[in-house]
Amino acid sequence: MNDHYLKKLDRVTAILTQLQSKPIVRAQDLAQKFDVSVRTIYRDIKTLENAGIPIIGEAGSGYSLMDGYKLPPVMFTKEEVLSFIAAEKLMQKFLHESLGSHYQTAMEKVRSVLKYSDKNLIENIEKQIDVFNYHAKTEDNLRNVIPIILESIAEKKQLTIEYKTMDSKISTRTIEAVGVFFEFNYWYIWAYCLLRNDFRQFRVDRILQIIKTQNSFLQEYGQINEYKRNGEGNKTKVRLLVDRKIINYLANSKKYYGLIEEVDTENGVELTFETEWINDGFPRWLITFADYATILEPESLKVKLNDLIHKISNKHT
Repeated sequence: MNDHYLKKLDRVTAILTQLQSKPIVRAQDLAQKFDVSVRTIYRDIKTLENAGIPIIGEAGSGYSLMDGYKLPPVMFTKEEVLSFIAAEKLMQKFLHESLGSHYQTAMEKVRSVLKYSDKNLIENIEKQIDVFNYHAKTEDNLRNVIPIILESIAEKKQLTIEYKTMDSKISTRTIEAVGVFFEFNYWYIWAYCLLRNDFRQFRVDRILQIIKTQNSFLQEYGQINEYKRNGEGNKTKVRLLVDRKIINYLANSKKYYGLIEEVDTENGVELTFETEWINDGFPRWLITFADYATILEPESLKVKLNDLIHKISNKHT
């Protein structure tokens, strides 16, 4: 069997896996995934149909398996099994506890369909992989909080939450959750808040009570990464000239504070930000490396930084 037919066999098998895992699969998406033409995907679908797989749909719309049709359990390659082991180690450290038990039972089902030799592979290698996380694990006030949030997104139902703010104030909010994300060791909800008539983010471990209502969303929302990229509120442009020798230490935090451009110059690295936290958060972050940075703009940031330095100096003299 030549290389062309081996590639086609791998691709057709992968397409069948996609049909098993999704309600609708578009030819355009498959073509992009496998880097082939849409016409090639049409031929692959025809190959599956000729093999007796009952596929519903047609070119130009989408494809799905006939409802009720069952296929034998999927078999995994050795490389896929090894990736499961590594992923499981990551999940044990970073997965939210409300999802942990569900992930564990899912992995048990995966293990149950492995060949005997692959089960031995897991037993021999899983103790040789570890992930070291030095952040303290957050504790939730509620069980199953993220599954409830995800259900509300899937069903487009509003949530009512009782929320404890950073200054320990408690408020009740009705929200329409757009998505959840993990950032700086915390899980957050990104949602439209009906009380504020604006988008807000809520830290999951500060939710004291959560109820999924029967009230439908008032509007449609895009993907969460679009909102995270665009941010919320008014933004201020900031330009800093930073010494090269510390730039690597800012690798993660500079993006968090709104980095949009980084240019290497003769005098150092020029960083440009668009930040919403010009009054407090940004100056407090900047003070941690202010001796290696020059503020190019705005002038108001220099004033805020000097005020903060004087305040700290007066408190500790």
